[in-house]
Amino acid sequence: KVIIIVSYIILSTGMSVEVERKFLCSADTLKTLEEIGACVGQRQFHDQYFDTPKFGLTLRDMWLRKRKGCWELKCPTTVDGSEETSGEKSKAAGLCTRYKEITNLPEIQLRVKEVIKDVCEDSETGASEEEEESWLSKMNLVCFAEFTTERRSFTLQEEGVQIDLDQADFGYHVGEIEVLVPDGGDVQSALEKIERTAQKLGELKRVEGKINVYLRRKHPEHYAKLLSEHVL
Repeated sequence: KVIIIVSYIILSTGMSVEVERKFLCSADTLKTLEEIGACVGQRQFHDQYFDTPKFGLTLRDMWLRKRKGCWELKCPTTVDGSEETSGEKSKAAGLCTRYKEITNLPEIQLRVKEVIKDVCEDSETGASEEEEESWLSKMNLVCFAEFTTERRSFTLQEEGVQIDLDQADFGYHVGEIEVLVPDGGDVQSALEKIERTAQKLGELKRVEGKINVYLRRKHPEHYAKLLSEHVL
């Protein structure tokens, strides 16, 4: 089976808000996608996730990632009050996870330092030729997850969405349906578009994302700790 992640992103300077909904779909999903969408390319990328040895970031539901040389920090965010509706709309919104997505490295470093300041080193020493990575050692950050993903991307012009089907090298499949919304745009309209797209592609059964499954398979002690703290 394939896992689809449904998401919208609210764009802003150096930051976005990403909302995702994950669910299983039948073996007919790819066939359906090829019928209603157009493949726009295939690529490979490598992900590395970082945390302190005592999980200072992930226990706060913060995810620091490096992909293709670029840093990204996902932080939990509160639900917009405008999304708090009753009935089917509320149910659809409740299936989503929400994260602020920071891509500006100085801001990432500041946010991380604020969270794990108790374990950061005070020393400012470090080889200048290793500036890019020296902040990791100063903040006692180590790589806890690393994997490569093959991605196929599709577009659905009539819906204004892009769908990415991922295959991770540890044997897990995941997809992302993405709608881009300008900052201050109509979030409810984006959620409705996501719902329509999801209905076209498969059943709405919630499942885990790639990093969750990676930890469950590769680092069960870390996974269990996150479960016990209700992060996952």
